[in-house]
Amino acid sequence: MDDLRDKYLGQIRDAADEGALEAVRLAAVGKKGEVALKMRELGRMTPEERQVAGPALNALKDEINSAIAARKAGLEDAALDERLRAEWLDVSLPTRARRQGTIHPVSQVTEEVTAIFADMGFAVAEGPQVEDDWYNFDALNIPGHHPARAEMDTFYMARQPGDNRPPHVLRTHTSPVQIRSMQATGAPTRMICPGRVYRADYDQTHTPMFHQVEGMAIDRDISMANLKWCLEEFCRAFFEVDGIELRFRASHFPFTEPSAEVDIRCSWEGGTLKLGEGDDWMEILGSGMMHPKVLQAGGIDPDEWQGFAFGMGIDRIAMLKYGIPDLRAFFDSDLRWLKHYGFGTLQVPTRHAG
Repeated sequence: MDDLRDKYLGQIRDAADEGALEAVRLAAVGKKGEVALKMRELGRMTPEERQVAGPALNALKDEINSAIAARKAGLEDAALDERLRAEWLDVSLPTRARRQGTIHPVSQVTEEVTAIFADMGFAVAEGPQVEDDWYNFDALNIPGHHPARAEMDTFYMARQPGDNRPPHVLRTHTSPVQIRSMQATGAPTRMICPGRVYRADYDQTHTPMFHQVEGMAIDRDISMANLKWCLEEFCRAFFEVDGIELRFRASHFPFTEPSAEVDIRCSWEGGTLKLGEGDDWMEILGSGMMHPKVLQAGGIDPDEWQGFAFGMGIDRIAMLKYGIPDLRAFFDSDLRWLKHYGFGTLQVPTRHAG
């Protein structure tokens, strides 16, 4: 056994790679290896001989296996060291211009919107994209018979039979974040909540997943005049046009009362959109004073506090500002499109002077 030990430990030590090491393992402790054959001879020995030879063979097998494992680990470490030396890269070298990425218009516009409202004192809040229907509908005063709650408009999450928990949906707007924010911070408050939303719709100006930003301000003496000023300042800063003019049209939203859709003055002369001039109007967002039931759902006393809320599509205002004709192209993952409409990494959004 000493000869076997010296023989195979030497071969293990001299194995240059894992293939050679595996060959040594098979020759030593494989099913037809020398140690295995020695163990088969135990049956022909006397009990006294087996009592001595058995433990010795087991100890030899364990020693060979341990040596193989240690040598294998050493070979792997050596291979890793060699690979690291061969793949060394100087990360301080400048990147190649053709490999520079671009920032997606949705990301850029989200940062622009955030910067503008932050300058007005609005915090940024986030919430889950999978909501229960109380936050997505009931807390926002949307009744059970409202068309928005139909499965043709809303993505409902599948439920197991017998599951009595409230239904969950892919949120259809970012308004649920307003409820969560009110519950967390109370009043007074000013916040916006940008993020992904989902609706069952798909055409040139609608996609099943898109982006919205909604905002609210709550205080003791908030009025529609504050809402109008806030939206005018935002549009003036975002579109970088001093002569922005907005028109408020009476409308109906379950979560605001009174409610107003907001149009922006524009012209389409020569097929080119120009904001702040002309005789045409284009809807860009919805707004209104927060409904008392929505304030109550957020844990705020409507007899003591009041506020306004608004919401707009980030993708839509990106299309208007940067002349992007088709909303579906936002999500086609076309590198040519992104190279054309994307933004450089150093084009950091800032607060534009109004």
